[in-house]
Amino acid sequence: MTNMVGTGPFITIAGAEGILASMHGPQALLGWLVGAVIALADGMVVAELGAAMPAAGGIYVFLREGFGPGRWGRLAAFLFVWQFLFSGPLEIASGCIGMVQYLGYFFPALSPAASKLLAAAIAAFAVFALYRKITDVARLMTFLWVSMLATTAWVIVAGLWHFDAARAFDFPPGAFDFNFGFLRGLGAGTLIVMYNYLGYYQVCYLGGEVRRPERTIPYAVIISIGAVFLIDLGVSLAFVGVVPWREALQTSAIGSLFMERLYGPSAASLLTLMIILTAFGSVFALLLGYSRIPYAAALDGAFFRPLGVLHRDGFPHRSLLLIGVLCIAACFFTLGQVISALLTARIVVQFMGQVVALLRIRSKRPEIERPFRMWLFPLPAILSLAGYAYVFAASGARFILYGLATLAAGTLVYFLIVARDHVRGTGD
Repeated sequence: MTNMVGTGPFITIAGAEGILASMHGPQALLGWLVGAVIALADGMVVAELGAAMPAAGGIYVFLREGFGPGRWGRLAAFLFVWQFLFSGPLEIASGCIGMVQYLGYFFPALSPAASKLLAAAIAAFAVFALYRKITDVARLMTFLWVSMLATTAWVIVAGLWHFDAARAFDFPPGAFDFNFGFLRGLGAGTLIVMYNYLGYYQVCYLGGEVRRPERTIPYAVIISIGAVFLIDLGVSLAFVGVVPWREALQTSAIGSLFMERLYGPSAASLLTLMIILTAFGSVFALLLGYSRIPYAAALDGAFFRPLGVLHRDGFPHRSLLLIGVLCIAACFFTLGQVISALLTARIVVQFMGQVVALLRIRSKRPEIERPFRMWLFPLPAILSLAGYAYVFAASGARFILYGLATLAAGTLVYFLIVARDHVRGTGD
């Protein structure tokens, strides 16, 4: 849950590219509910797959097994890893960028260039911090998880204690006129909301290291979605109940402004430090989980084999370094670009693909035991497909093209590799 909260609600609610801006008013908070429905529906898919196939690599394994062990399964698995390289590092970089936005509260003179370099330096430090035994990492993760809970609890309690309903629900004229503009705005807001929910499937990447996965994985997925919905909605209401939404559109560090408005600069400085620590916890958790994906694919022979090597302390150091380097590069883009690109690069193969994989497993792979079965099947699967299709369409032509282009490029690379291996196998 650490990586699901992170900087998410602190950097995506306000600002010119935030959730409030998507519909120009607090009605945009409806996106939290729409996003929760999509995330919970997809969470049911992930829970069933994760309980059935607990292994390092998570969704990579689901796609490979769901589409079959032959060519199509390997293509689906390869495309997941390929598109992950165009999305996973962006997700981690978003946390680094968010940290720098809040560091701007202390250093308002930071130039855009200096901000990008600082975000890249944070990413490099996170890689260094993970370069150690998993037991040491677990202790640090516990500390960061507690810090995240303390930060969000302070914001929610303080905000609701001083909550002004008239300020929070100051809707602009025509806020709920149901038309194409409303649907487009809600879709744009929900896209940003889904960024905040990313990570409910994180436990699946560590499935091979989880005790009692048939029980732990479904509980971890479903409970984390519900908890994050309550936390993020609480933080959102706290902010708009204290800071007028029109003013919130003008700041990229609403948490600092919020606390300064309530208790003054000293409290604002303390909260800013806590948000930065929470954000680092998110970056740390994402790097930990995502470094296992290229490693698992390399072990399976579906990706670059040199990445399938463990450090003497038991972690995939080459895969970790690859993700770290790509994350550092992604820190040189804007936050809005990073969020939209990472979602469109992931939706088709990961979120839609795993629904298809589950349906195929149910119909064609009866030998795979499924100790957890989604509730109200097939409704969650249908809702997941429809919801993510809506979010994909709402991302805009430029980012839709980015997602489709990375998919097409990955398909081409895969078949080139297959052709090369075929030639080598025939001795030509």
